[in-house]
Amino acid sequence: MLKLFEYNWQVRKDWFAWCDTVSEEELMKRRTGGIGYILPTLYHIVAVEYGWICGGIQGKDINIPPFEELASLQQIKDFSDRCHTEVAPFIYDWNDSLEDLIMIDITDEGEQEAHKYGEVLRHVIAHEIHHIGQLSVWSREMGKKPVTANLIGRGLFAI
Repeated sequence: MLKLFEYNWQVRKDWFAWCDTVSEEELMKRRTGGIGYILPTLYHIVAVEYGWICGGIQGKDINIPPFEELASLQQIKDFSDRCHTEVAPFIYDWNDSLEDLIMIDITDEGEQEAHKYGEVLRHVIAHEIHHIGQLSVWSREMGKKPVTANLIGRGLFAI
């Protein structure tokens, strides 16, 4: 699981670098599908990872500012870096004894839902990969080459 988080973190940094080559107007242009905008999608990826892992599983008192307070590429990058410093130690310390521990989530309707830690982490991984696919489609619609989503060749697995 660690390697998939590292993959997502690498790809996210690559998308931030890709965004440096695109105008702010393009990053905030309305698009079809998903959240509908590039920059808010990147914010959403970070906020979801941070919320589930630090707020949900770890039960920390977290602060996720609304997108409008971070509505620039540099502010989203800084937010991602801050969240990463809190998320990464938990991911690097992960062990099988945590797999079936239970966290209680409160839904938007105020209902309690129980989730296993392992299931939550896999959800977070898949969530980011899903949105990275949307970014790739939008990139192609702009006539730009997307960040590679290839897991192979990223140096994550030793031979």
